[in-house]
Formats: sequence, C-alpha cells, structure tokens
Amino acid sequence: MPDAPDEQKLDALWEDVRQRLRTAVPDSTFKIWLAPLRAVGAQGTTLYLAAPDGIRTWVERHYSSLLREALAAASSELSEVAFSAANEKIAEAPDSAPTVDLNPNYTFDRFVIGEGNRVAHAAALAVAETPSEAYNPLFLHGPPGLGKTHLLGAIANYLRANAPVLSVRYSTAECFTNEFVGALRSSGVERFKNRFRDLDVLLVDDIQFLQGKQHTEEEFFHTFNALYEGGSQLVLSADRLPSELSTLEARLRDRFEWGLTIPVKAPDLATRLTVLQRLAREAGLPGDQGDALSELARRIDANIRRLHGGLTRVIAHASLTARPLSPELIAEIIPSRGRESGPSTVEQIQEQVASAFGISRAELVGSSRAATPLRARQVAILLTREATDLSLPQIGRLYGGRDHSTVLNSLRRVESTLTADAHLARQVSALRTSIHSSPPEST
Repeated sequence: MPDAPDEQKLDALWEDVRQRLRTAVPDSTFKIWLAPLRAVGAQGTTLYLAAPDGIRTWVERHYSSLLREALAAASSELSEVAFSAANEKIAEAPDSAPTVDLNPNYTFDRFVIGEGNRVAHAAALAVAETPSEAYNPLFLHGPPGLGKTHLLGAIANYLRANAPVLSVRYSTAECFTNEFVGALRSSGVERFKNRFRDLDVLLVDDIQFLQGKQHTEEEFFHTFNALYEGGSQLVLSADRLPSELSTLEARLRDRFEWGLTIPVKAPDLATRLTVLQRLAREAGLPGDQGDALSELARRIDANIRRLHGGLTRVIAHASLTARPLSPELIAEIIPSRGRESGPSTVEQIQEQVASAFGISRAELVGSSRAATPLRARQVAILLTREATDLSLPQIGRLYGGRDHSTVLNSLRRVESTLTADAHLARQVSALRTSIHSSPPEST
C-alpha cells in the first residue's frame, strides 16, 4: 500500500487533476460542480475529496468516472476517488483490517420520518445521544430498503461528530465474518478481538447473515457478551425479528431481544412524496414537479430504494427523449402498483441483460473480466438492485459469489458511466422498460 502523500504533494497532485478536469468539461460545468472540490487525504489507492453538501451527491453520481480518469492520468499510485463532507478530515487507518465505509449522507437530519419509521428514528436518536443508557441492545428489523442502514450510519456519524472520545465501529455481518476468517488464517485472532471488543459502540448491519456460520456465530456471541458486560452500546439490524432467525443459535437470538426491538415499516404516501421531493432537489430538477412526483409516489409503494430507482428511470427517459417530467410520462414508464414488483426472479433480469449484450447467462454471472461480460454484469447488478428488495450481499451471491464491496463498486461504476455513454444509457433504459413490463413467471 503506498504511503499517503504529505500536504504539499497532495496539493500539487490535486492541482494537476484540476487542470485536467478544466480542459475536459465546459467552463460553466467546471465552475459549478468541480471547482468547489478539495483533496483532503489519501489512503491506499483512494483519493478523498471534500465537497459541499449541496453538490456532493450530484458530483459523485455524475462525475466520478471523469475524476477517476483525471486522477489516473496524474498519479501512478492513486486510481479511485471517494467523497466526504466539506469539513471532514480523513484519518489514518489504525491497521490494515478491512472496514466498511460510512456514508456521510446517513444523518438524522437527512432521514425522512414517517409513520412507519418514527419510533425507530426516535430510538436511534436516543441511543446516539446517550449510548448505553437508553436501549441496549437496539435491534431494528424490517425488509431491505426501508432505512435501517441509514439509521445505523446516522448513529455512527452523530457519535463521531459529537462524541469523538468514544470508539465507534460500524460493520456488516458479512464484513465481520470476512475479518474473522482472515484472522483465523493469519493467526491474527487476538488483533481481531481487540478491534471488536475494545469499543464503546458497535453497530452491525444485516445480522441475519451470521446464520449457518458456526464459528463466526460463536465469536460474535463472545464479542456481544464482552461488550454488553463492559457497558458498551450494541445496535443491530436484520430483515426479520430475532425469533425468526431460525437457524441462528438460540443463545444469540435470546441476547438480541434483551433490549429494544423495533420494526421499520414501508413508507406511506406522504413519506414517499417527501423522499421524492428531496431526491429531485438533489438531482437538480426544477421545483415545479409536484404532479409528476405525486404520480410516482402513488405508483411505487414498496421502499425508498425503489423510489430512488424509479426516479432515476424517469429522469433518464425524460432526458433521452427530450420530454418534460410529467404524470403522463411516468404512467408510460412506471407500471401501476399491481405490476410494480416486476420480474419475480433475478434469473429473468439476468436472461434479458445477457441477451441484450449477446452473451450467455453463465458468462454474465461468471468471473470473466472481458469488457462485454463485465459491463453486462454491472448493468444486471444495477437492474437487480432497482427491481428487487435484495441487499448487496444477497445480490453478490447471485452474481458469482461477489462480496458487498464488489457489488457496491459495480453500481458506482455503471452509474457514473451512464452519464457519459449515451448508447449504454439508451440500452439500460430499454432494459428497464422491458424488465418492468415483463409479467412475473408463473409458479
């Protein structure tokens, strides 16, 4: 791993990247979106950029690919970019252990409160304000895409900003498992225990993925006990109640219910509309989209992730066809609620994407890094994310056993490419239309 550059070298590198960006885009684009960016640090092969809140989401979504290209041309050691809040500093990692990045947008201020998540939000905020004194453990459960990860991230971000003396760690069950397996292979179990047991607050997402992993369950049991008995705060999430994690050890299920267990439910119409209004503002849409957004909110009643995917589809279609965003356009693109669920199996998505790219389904889900299968796989992962309630680890297992971070990287790469590749954007738009108009397979 290369050493992080000192401040002088970092400034010189970023100035080189800025000059390359300046020549690659119109002056107005550079001044509005790219000039406000600052390089704040580097770790491994990643350059960390600070961006004002008002533009960060848009820049990350639309200019990540361009930034990576300019960075690769300016540096032989750095090839990836990551974004942080405008005033956030990048600290040196304490060791080489893998970590799960915290999304800086996961804050309590940005969480849209509705009837389905009001109690969960209040409990999470109480834990953030008084860790180990409110509810311990706090266990949030519900289907994917409803905001559990956002709340866990909000707790971690709140504590890091307001209680920096506390040691806080956010992880997923998959990352916990991978770290533990790696520790066993490298005889680093003691270091692993120190990382997870010497904490004030531990937050673990998607705890259901510990099921069936006997040795990891055993280790998490002892980690849970050590933290709980030491007065540390534990926050966990899963896609179902602890009692419904039937293949998890009974003693773990019992401990998960020691504190407060709260469901996170699907958003109602008013909440969905509020979410869409915020997403529309962040996408730079004009402020007079009330009728169109109301129609979209009525047609998608599943979860926040589906709302985001639906809005992305209609914005892309409106841009490609030079039509205004309207209820009529949304009615053409987004099926009514009776058909919103789309294909009943991921296999249908994989078959359609493979056919569109002229490859077999086996190539699509395989390990080939050739350009066509790689791009097709990224597109299929994107469409699977939009059309289903599957979590990133679940999607990864359906695409050749890829892990959470690989799936996330695929999503980021294809989303950034769509803004620069009109042909691919049209192809994805056509696939979206085909997938969401396909009847579910009969059972």
